[in-house]
Amino acid sequence: ATSAATSDSSSTTRIRAFMDMVISAMCGNTRDQNFDLGCLDWLSPKLYAGFTFSLLRTTTLCAVQLPKDVARMVMAREKVLVVEDELDILEVIEYNLSREGFRVLSSRDGNDALRIARNDSPDLVLLDLMLPRLDGLEVCRRLKGDAVTSGIPIIMVTAKGEESDIVLGLGLGADDYVTKPFGPKELVARVKAVMRRRLLQTNEGIKSRVDASGIVVDTYRHEVRVDDRPVPFTPTELRLLHLLMSNPGRVFTRDQLLSRVIGEGAFVIGRNIDVHVRSIRAKLGDRHDVVETVRGVGYRFRDG
Repeated sequence: ATSAATSDSSSTTRIRAFMDMVISAMCGNTRDQNFDLGCLDWLSPKLYAGFTFSLLRTTTLCAVQLPKDVARMVMAREKVLVVEDELDILEVIEYNLSREGFRVLSSRDGNDALRIARNDSPDLVLLDLMLPRLDGLEVCRRLKGDAVTSGIPIIMVTAKGEESDIVLGLGLGADDYVTKPFGPKELVARVKAVMRRRLLQTNEGIKSRVDASGIVVDTYRHEVRVDDRPVPFTPTELRLLHLLMSNPGRVFTRDQLLSRVIGEGAFVIGRNIDVHVRSIRAKLGDRHDVVETVRGVGYRFRDG
């Protein structure tokens, strides 16, 4: 009994210490703070995930470094839109993607898929070609022709194995294709490969120094200049502005910005990006309007 009481007392002390750190951050005593939750490693994984999730729902100013298995339990990062009219196949895909930590959106017809893609900005679309109301090729054409959705990778999933259909789909902008029947492991592997490829392509095209609209961001020197005047930026603010300026006109969702700017294995509240954007705009002064809000989607750097 004495041992159990001592353990409970120690647990309470550790939780209080962690709460003190979070409250300190929320009161503005720390900036760009990353918390190491090693002090809570004595909790079981499920309790650990539940505790941090409940706590962080009230926290908008901190990023918490979670072990990858716990991060997967608490919050998946990438969203995949699965467009498939056959319910049994849809359920198999949803199950396997969810197991791998993806957040899955689903649709069973083309028009609904276009609406979801525009409103929820998935990180990838798995698109069946044989759909009611609007076929997959037309959905692909419209997604790639819309400025909001044109950057979303597309994998065609279809029973049509004919070369002409595959060539047409890839010509419209699809990134890959899978023919039915397919193995769930193969499909998940292709999803991960396309996402990795797209991220590498984005990073390879980004220079350390970008200059536009009177603003210069240099990640090598960790320097931001506005109208040739140096302006102090936090590391996160600098990375965020650099990413937006490196892709003028491209709309990034909050989730995309979080995963690319905050980093792998970090768990943050989605609106945390809004806090950083407000700070960036304030520091840009008269140039603040170059960072545009796309209502219901995210942010972009004004093109031209």
